[in-house]
Amino acid sequence: MTVDYFVMAAYLLGIIGVGWWGKKRAASKSDFLVAGRRLGPLMYTGTMAAVVLGGASTIGGVRLGYTYGISGAAMVFAIGLGLLALSIFFSARIARLKVYTVAEMLSLRYGDTAAVISGVVMWIYTLMLVVTSTIAYASVFDVLFDVPRWVAVVIGGSIVVGYSALGGMWSITLTDMVQFVVKSLGVLVLLLPIAVVKAGGFGAMADELPHGYFSLTSIGGQTILTFVLIYTFGMLIGQDIWQRVFTARSDRVASWGGTVAGVYCLVYALAGAVIGMATRTLYPNLAAADDAFATIVRHALPTGVRGLVLAAALSAMMSTASGALIASATVANNDIWARLRKRTVSGSKDDEIGSNRLAIVVLGIAAMGIACALGDVIEALTVAYNLLVGGLLVPILGGLVWKRGNLPGAMASMIAGGTTVVVLMATDGLLANEPIYYGLLAGFVAYLAVSLLTKPTEPSVVQAWHRRLAGEPAPTAPELSVA
Repeated sequence: MTVDYFVMAAYLLGIIGVGWWGKKRAASKSDFLVAGRRLGPLMYTGTMAAVVLGGASTIGGVRLGYTYGISGAAMVFAIGLGLLALSIFFSARIARLKVYTVAEMLSLRYGDTAAVISGVVMWIYTLMLVVTSTIAYASVFDVLFDVPRWVAVVIGGSIVVGYSALGGMWSITLTDMVQFVVKSLGVLVLLLPIAVVKAGGFGAMADELPHGYFSLTSIGGQTILTFVLIYTFGMLIGQDIWQRVFTARSDRVASWGGTVAGVYCLVYALAGAVIGMATRTLYPNLAAADDAFATIVRHALPTGVRGLVLAAALSAMMSTASGALIASATVANNDIWARLRKRTVSGSKDDEIGSNRLAIVVLGIAAMGIACALGDVIEALTVAYNLLVGGLLVPILGGLVWKRGNLPGAMASMIAGGTTVVVLMATDGLLANEPIYYGLLAGFVAYLAVSLLTKPTEPSVVQAWHRRLAGEPAPTAPELSVA
């Protein structure tokens, strides 16, 4: 493993170096949080694909393929469909708003009161995304290097927090491009064909695998529907995804670049499931399905290639972790902390960058602590998306497509949907299907009924909203204030 250790160490050092280089470009709040809104098609596509395909998509996708066969691609496939829908139908309008957070969008659409509750929900979601990616790369270290979980968490987490805090979105964008290339090479070009060949090809896999492993629905229709509700809809409204949309230099880049990234996700989904099936063929009696990815890498790949594929896995996990971390810090600092202190979100350049940098460090340490306490990457990710979709999907999409929606309706939807999800997760289990079904239903009914029974949104708020949707420049004075 000496050569593999060297390859991985060189990769990690390179990531730190790229992150340090990105620090020089973070000269303003816009640079630090949204890369100056200057990304072109190539960088936008690569970084968007990198942020949505993380530890859960890689480790979890292979795990589902190992357990259910080709239908295990459903989870990551749902992520790709969500990114396609976002890019085709909404990304151009989102990019024109010129905001930093989803809560700012809700503030523009409904009024400032909507921002705090939505900010809290979004903050919990993004923090849990950091945790899931941290758990994922810790599981790789566990199997391959036999180190304690907390050691793996601290090493990987320190690297992610370090380069994220150095240059913010510019560092993350540059490192994500490296990670996108390494991930594509390691997983799609190397691991996928090697795993299939080692398993004897698709014919041998069909003979050895349990019945139904080549069925597109063996994971269950209800499970597929739940994946669509959670992950497809979650892609439409997540702060980590929107923050990448804000980095596009134009509407066209956001739309077409995101569409290409969505197609890439669909290919990645199938690759993960097939790798899991090949692993099941070769190693049918693993103690834990989460070990499938690390096992196939460790035993099936030659020296050097193994190190590159492991670096690819770390790329997937770290790109999502860093994207979610800066999203969590942005929400915490700009939507929650600023409002609780009763001040505007703008200030001097150094104060803005410094406070967001501090938030990254604090939340990164918190995420490492939570990751040490939790162990199931799919469970943690499901909790995050249940809270996000159940609490915020209806008021966000409703605000974009229904003129009659108003602040009381949005608040009622957040409370009804979020509360229903939390209660049902506590009573029926974290992985149950019911929380998201009934959470969405409760949020939709509350939004529709309360909006129709109360006064419409103030005309001045509606006019300002339509000006921003039309792409008129955002004000240069303080962008938000707390009444």
